Amino acid sequence: MTKKIVNLLILLPLGVILIIFCVANRQSVTLALNPFRPEDQVLSQHAPLFVLLFVALIVGMLVGSAVTWVSQGKHRKRARSQSREAVRWQAEADKHRNRAEQIAGQLPSK
Repeated sequence: MTKKIVNLLILLPLGVILIIFCVANRQSVTLALNPFRPEDQVLSQHAPLFVLLFVALIVGMLVGSAVTWVSQGKHRKRARSQSREAVRWQAEADKHRNRAEQIAGQLPSK
């Protein structure tokens, strides 16, 4: 419940600001990727400013998530290893429990 309220208090105003920003920045701008000859048309892109900012945001999110995924690989590897070990220990415990039940079943009752 608190998370929903916080999301509304933060994300709703950010969404409104973003929509206002998009409406206010519809003019076309040129993104030049050649620092030595900015007038070169081969490495330049004409688009509205908000489109370029959305593309930069999406690329940043993708790169950030990829870096996070790669950096957390050791934790996933350890979790897989511990999961396999837990399954192995559970199987061994079940084997001993079954053996104990067999032994208990063979004992004479009083």
